[in-house]
Amino acid sequence: MTDKNGPDSGRIVRVAAKGDGITADGRHVAYSAPGDVLNTDGGLTRGPHYRDPPCRHFQECGGCTLQHLDEESYAEFVTGRVKYALEGQGIVADEIFPPRISARKSRIRASLRATRIGAVLKLGFSGSGSHRIVDLQQCEILRPELFAVLQPLREWLQPLARRKHDLNLELTLVDQGVDLLIRNFEPETLQQRESLADFARENALARLSVDGGIGPETQWEPEPATITLGGVPVSFPHGGFLQPTLDGREMLVSIADEVVSESRLVADLFAGLGTFALGLSEGRKIYAAEGSRDAIAALKVVANTSKREIFTEHRDLYRRPLSVEELNRFDAVILDPPRAGARDQIDQLAKSDVKRICYISCNPASFARDAKTLCNAGYALEKVWPAGQFLWSTHVELVSQFSKSG
Repeated sequence: MTDKNGPDSGRIVRVAAKGDGITADGRHVAYSAPGDVLNTDGGLTRGPHYRDPPCRHFQECGGCTLQHLDEESYAEFVTGRVKYALEGQGIVADEIFPPRISARKSRIRASLRATRIGAVLKLGFSGSGSHRIVDLQQCEILRPELFAVLQPLREWLQPLARRKHDLNLELTLVDQGVDLLIRNFEPETLQQRESLADFARENALARLSVDGGIGPETQWEPEPATITLGGVPVSFPHGGFLQPTLDGREMLVSIADEVVSESRLVADLFAGLGTFALGLSEGRKIYAAEGSRDAIAALKVVANTSKREIFTEHRDLYRRPLSVEELNRFDAVILDPPRAGARDQIDQLAKSDVKRICYISCNPASFARDAKTLCNAGYALEKVWPAGQFLWSTHVELVSQFSKSG
């Protein structure tokens, strides 16, 4: 063990949850990698795990704060985020698998901002630690189809954007191409409305919508926008939630399918558009509950017209979680809640007789809190699969398997 007051006290030993390197004596150093050495003058001597960041916007853009780590160090960071969160709650998983890391240029959705400052329109992600917009000229995480839209979009927005408020842009790669939703914008003239359709046509968009504050309004959609889940096209609502990468989604679904493989009756909670309900192998009955009315309506249409045994319910699981009596009908439960976790639903699950739980999480901290509740109630955290779908960021996801015997 390194003496924190010894000659190696300035060596970076790991990367903390927010992305700073930590020296052996506990100092935090931004943009440092394990093996780097903090010199007495405050500079860094780079070690074997540092890599030259591939993007010109590194340190300026807030999107990829860990581009300077090699693959080994980034994988250790992803695993460590999960492991340390669990240890903070006094939990040790029986098995933590190597992390699944998504590839470069694989992100199928992004939220950007645009604003005009003087004669210049800037379009991109927020700056690191600020609300300043980084005008995106390069991106190593977005799918090329999304990035290709940015420059035409920048030119088209130039005469339309106003300095008094930013435009929020949501881009998603759907089955038909790029779905673009522009928030904080409403066409003021017929000419502007016509230009929306012209822009969408010229850039082969799947759909273009605007939202001036009262809800999205479709301006261009040659055919219904869909997203294929489990081999089934599902209508894609404006601003709908999807896993950020295709390979990441396939990984989550395949693991969930493995976890509940021996279960005949499965509850899919926080089901969204049906990523898991539709992705699981056939031969089981699935109950899918979701609080978003648009998402569950889209899933219901598919469930009603397919041969799959999927029963849907529009249900706010924060206000009305499934009770113990309802949960006891199921052999297994899959849940994929938002970042806040699922405290109330977990309280009911902890009291239930459900044999197998597959918990998918996008926040190791809230997951660890919920895991403690389950473990205190007699569940065993058997397996954890960390995932890095948000490449080079501090945002870490995971899939887990809980079981209860008896």
